[in-house]
Amino acid sequence: MTFLYYFLLFLHFVGWAVVLGGTVTNLRTPRLAPGVLHGAITALVTGVLMVGVAEAALDADLNHMKIGVKLVVAAVIVTLTVIASRRKEPSRALLGAIAGLTTLNIALAALWR
Repeated sequence: MTFLYYFLLFLHFVGWAVVLGGTVTNLRTPRLAPGVLHGAITALVTGVLMVGVAEAALDADLNHMKIGVKLVVAAVIVTLTVIASRRKEPSRALLGAIAGLTTLNIALAALWR
């Protein structure tokens, strides 16, 4: 199960990288890169699966407050990417919010112990 956990972690990182890279590179010409929505959904789903694997199989001691905050931020990111993907030209503020919240989620993961 440890392999599964780290494989999900890898996919989680790839998902967030796609979201952050796809929004930051398109801030100047406001448009949403094609993979950003899929990256956000991938990151959200793999994050939930990682918590499930850690709780059930790895018997890890998890910080549920941190997980809850990260889940809410990830859900907002997915919602904003859905809104941006439905618009022909999303605003820079919307793309900036996606990039900022993604950076916040990464910072929460790295800095909150």
